[in-house]
Amino acid sequence: MGNAQSPPADPLFDTAIRAFTTQELEDLKSIFVSLAAQSGSNGKFVSQSVFQAYFRVPGLLGTKLFQLATRKRNDGMLLFEDLVVTKAIYEKGSRDEIEEFIYQLCDVTGDGILGRSDIEAVINSVNECLFYPKSDGTGLTSHQDVLKVFVNAAQFSEKVEGSSVESMSLADFRSWCSLVPSARKFLGSLLMPPDSGRPGYQVPTLHHSEDIPAEILILRKEYAWHIGGALSQDEVEDWKLLYHSGINGLSFSTFLGNLSNGDGPTVLIIKDNEGFVYGGYASQPWDRQSDFYGDMKCFLYQLYPKASIFRPTGANNNLQWCAVNFSSDSIPNGIGFGGRANHFGLFLSANFDQGHTFPCTTFNSPCLSKTSKIHPEVIECWGVIAKVPQNGKPEALKGTVLERFKEDRNMLKMVGIANSSD
Repeated sequence: MGNAQSPPADPLFDTAIRAFTTQELEDLKSIFVSLAAQSGSNGKFVSQSVFQAYFRVPGLLGTKLFQLATRKRNDGMLLFEDLVVTKAIYEKGSRDEIEEFIYQLCDVTGDGILGRSDIEAVINSVNECLFYPKSDGTGLTSHQDVLKVFVNAAQFSEKVEGSSVESMSLADFRSWCSLVPSARKFLGSLLMPPDSGRPGYQVPTLHHSEDIPAEILILRKEYAWHIGGALSQDEVEDWKLLYHSGINGLSFSTFLGNLSNGDGPTVLIIKDNEGFVYGGYASQPWDRQSDFYGDMKCFLYQLYPKASIFRPTGANNNLQWCAVNFSSDSIPNGIGFGGRANHFGLFLSANFDQGHTFPCTTFNSPCLSKTSKIHPEVIECWGVIAKVPQNGKPEALKGTVLERFKEDRNMLKMVGIANSSD
């Protein structure tokens, strides 16, 4: 008489499969089978190297994602059940479950303390994925300074017993995700098919005249990625330079003239004489008005020395301001966002030589610069070129999940990982 027994049931897997449709489970199974074959495991498991190469999550972040996906067994083997359970929690769980998973994911050192070095490692993974995957070191110091702005937005308020190190609490983490929504999108999509439509991976293409030196532009692709985190996918395809004060002069009339041919949203960026960089997203054209206008798509942001986004709170409708040639003191001439007349969240006078920034309830934003009174050194404005299909509906991703997966498998073969063991 044999005593053979069936493998013990996995209650988490039994619960997780209910979150997926039959087709979704079939797609996941097909991807798992192919990746397991590439791992040299006779179809039993996916190795860490193949896992990281397929999902394109480099460095410590990829290692930690694999550890969580294997449910911390540390055996180097991702089973099909692991993949289903992880995706059910990470992508289809409650908001609290998803945020708790991402919070654990960011503790890349695995010491139970989400510190500054962990967030730096996360941002370095963003860098490798989106900006400089094969950096030759040119301009590296300047580039690292740009990356620090995302870490500088984080707070670490939790005391660690027996250590001088301070940790990021879950509340701190949620606040950071709100201030840097691109990072939240990126961290929330790491197990999705690695195609161009993966949330958090979109970096706007910046268009400007070839005779404009790139070094005079304030807007870098890292900053554009940050601002784009608060926008829809079709608004982060292409941005076009409409006005630059170093080229067009500090002129309000030129600014309005250069923008008059466009009716889309614009990205306003200011660098002041304190070295601070900040601005606002104008969802409506800059048109002469005698009062506030705009909609709830407007927002303010900081870019340097830290990166933060401040969305409308709903406290009031004082969103966008554009006044030209008014003689009343109660209608200040210039452009602005939030707050109230003469006490804006951000304001540039019609002379474009000064302005101010105050804390405001419209966006729950702080003073965006070192002091409330600002003196611009450079002003840029970029037009957002939204791609809207003729039928008015967003374009669907081309091909099925499996068709896109075949393309990714070919990529793995090209880099020599396909059909190799760990």
